[in-house]
Amino acid sequence: MSGDSAEALAARYGPAYRWLVTAAGMIGTVSMVLSMTTVNVAVPDVMGAFGIGQDKAQLMASSYMATMTAGMLLNAWVVSVLGERRAFLLSLGLFSCGAVMGGLAPNEDVLILGRVLQGGAAGIGQPLVMAAIFLVFPPERRGTAMGIFGLGVVFAPAIGPTLGGMMIELFSWRYVFFISLPFCLVSMVMGSLFMPSRPLPKEWPSFDWTGFALLCTGLFGIMSGIAMGQREGWNSDEVVLRLSIGGGAALAFILWELRVEKPLLEIRIFANREFAAATAVAFMFGAGMLGSTYIIPVFVQTVQSYTPLRAGLLMMPAGLLLAFIFPLAGRVSDMVSPAVPIMGGLAVFAMGFAMMSFADVDTPFWTFAMYILLSRAGLGFINPSLNASALKALPPDKVRQASGAVNFCRQLGGAFGTNFLVAALEMRTRFHAEALTATQDYANRASDALISQMKRLLAIGGVPETQLKENALDFLGKVVHAQSTGMAFQDTFLIVCAMAVVTLVPAWMLGRSQRVAKPALQVLPRTM
Repeated sequence: MSGDSAEALAARYGPAYRWLVTAAGMIGTVSMVLSMTTVNVAVPDVMGAFGIGQDKAQLMASSYMATMTAGMLLNAWVVSVLGERRAFLLSLGLFSCGAVMGGLAPNEDVLILGRVLQGGAAGIGQPLVMAAIFLVFPPERRGTAMGIFGLGVVFAPAIGPTLGGMMIELFSWRYVFFISLPFCLVSMVMGSLFMPSRPLPKEWPSFDWTGFALLCTGLFGIMSGIAMGQREGWNSDEVVLRLSIGGGAALAFILWELRVEKPLLEIRIFANREFAAATAVAFMFGAGMLGSTYIIPVFVQTVQSYTPLRAGLLMMPAGLLLAFIFPLAGRVSDMVSPAVPIMGGLAVFAMGFAMMSFADVDTPFWTFAMYILLSRAGLGFINPSLNASALKALPPDKVRQASGAVNFCRQLGGAFGTNFLVAALEMRTRFHAEALTATQDYANRASDALISQMKRLLAIGGVPETQLKENALDFLGKVVHAQSTGMAFQDTFLIVCAMAVVTLVPAWMLGRSQRVAKPALQVLPRTM
């Protein structure tokens, strides 16, 4: 038995060992989860610093989530090769390098590359920590261990936007990336002491590198194509090429996973209708939750002129509410059919965003905070029931693959949800700007009165006569832009509401399948 195995370390440190591993892992996990949400309040500042639009700025969030999704599939292989300790230190090292690249980035491309590194590292590190904590606790206390892990994962996003806002207020947006470095350093020191280790294998285990390459190509092609669509034109050669390559790679990935002996993602389990419905809900859950987490801070800073700190404080009550709802939702899912809290949660989530679709520059702070509270309360009831429902749909020997598939779909939904919502926001902004601009003619008495009033005010302020009309028209242009931006955000909130309503269909199918006898898991024939 190795001197650094979990058993040897437990004998060395005694009963306290399990808590030392938990502390080491949770500090690292919290730093990774913090980074996923803190950057959202920095989006307007980054756009101003580099002179970029929403299409590139959103890649800070969506590229992190996309590479985190891919990293989760890489996790098991990395741990089998390096062992828990080396894999943990590697993930923290890569994450820290990404944080430094983001904080010191001279342009947006280096910043996005840093976020890609961070996302991939987080995808490897988070499942590793969860498994390590699970294994060092005895079976009768593993529920408590997972509760502690879940609380940390929920609490970090709750305080992330607020901490990010504080860094921007006190220093600059670059410190949003540096905030995770002290946590990573402490976690690396503790991990080098308390994380279990194992000898390096003489032969590396096999890994589906072809499937992994196809997945990464598909994610990059589709997401970059969507991001560039509004700027370059949806019919442009480059956008069509990226979307075609991405779509082709995604299709090739599915076909390859059906052929390979040890697939990254077990496609055959999706033949079970109940599980397929659950993963559809998981995808839309991730899209709604993570996409809206990006959109809301940008809205209040862009339209309502909130400071980054105020935007972070707006998000905090809803994040803290989730910490209280998750345990309650878990009990509810044990007492009733999982479809009931899932459909109820989706309805409440949709209601919250339906209310947000009426928000404008005059919406009070606490009114908007209540809208967010309502939407997050709905999400809180979905997640525990969704996990339980998805895993119950399959035989015990398929549970491990099912758990990975559900997490994969949730994270993938978050990446594409953010990507899609920003594209929709840009399209609706342009639509409203063109519609409002078309009404600005001499027959528009309201605009004519505004121009006349502005000319009088500018004259009183000492502006030369020759510049009065030009400055008044410039002000009118800014008013039209602000109005079109606000209306576009309202449309985007309504799109999130519609996404939740559409998700009621697979949720209903999930409930319906649970009321009838479950069919046996359908297994697709393996083609060679």
